[in-house]
Amino acid sequence: MEQSNSHKPCVSRFALFLAFSRITLSSFGGALFWARRGLVERQRWLTEREFVELLSLGQLLPGPNVLNLTVMVGYRFAGWSGAAAAVAGYLGWPCLVVIAMGVLYQHYGALPQVQRALAGMSIVAAGLLLATVIKLAMGLPRRWCVMSRAWTPPNAQWRSGMCFATRAAFRSANSGSCWSSTFRAS
Repeated sequence: MEQSNSHKPCVSRFALFLAFSRITLSSFGGALFWARRGLVERQRWLTEREFVELLSLGQLLPGPNVLNLTVMVGYRFAGWSGAAAAVAGYLGWPCLVVIAMGVLYQHYGALPQVQRALAGMSIVAAGLLLATVIKLAMGLPRRWCVMSRAWTPPNAQWRSGMCFATRAAFRSANSGSCWSSTFRAS
């Protein structure tokens, strides 16, 4: 990751603020893809190897990995003020969006249309979560279903509710191929 100052691009604090603002405003659900695209492909401030090295270090440090990457990139190009500008661009807009949504909810949250829209959004979020669980389960080895009994806690309410729902999702995803013995044992 060593790079001489002659090859390091000159990046202003305002450019860092704008770049990380663009990354955060584009990244619903995760900023890693957009951070790589913005820093390596679009701005060409980092090489692929430098990006991976900074991201690896960011994953080792406590806190969100892309936020750690934001601090390191800002500091690299403009010192502590660059790190502050990058973090302000990365965190400022989401904070403003959440505050605006809170103000809007405070004023319009009691309307029936808003209540129905929020109920629909929560159903969609639950469906997305279930779909993610199923996709992740598809990558697990088939013998994992036998081991699933080992991590089930003895709490009867939790077991009857959460475990049954998880197993049912796995069963529908796998068409019952190895789950029939698991359901009979429950």
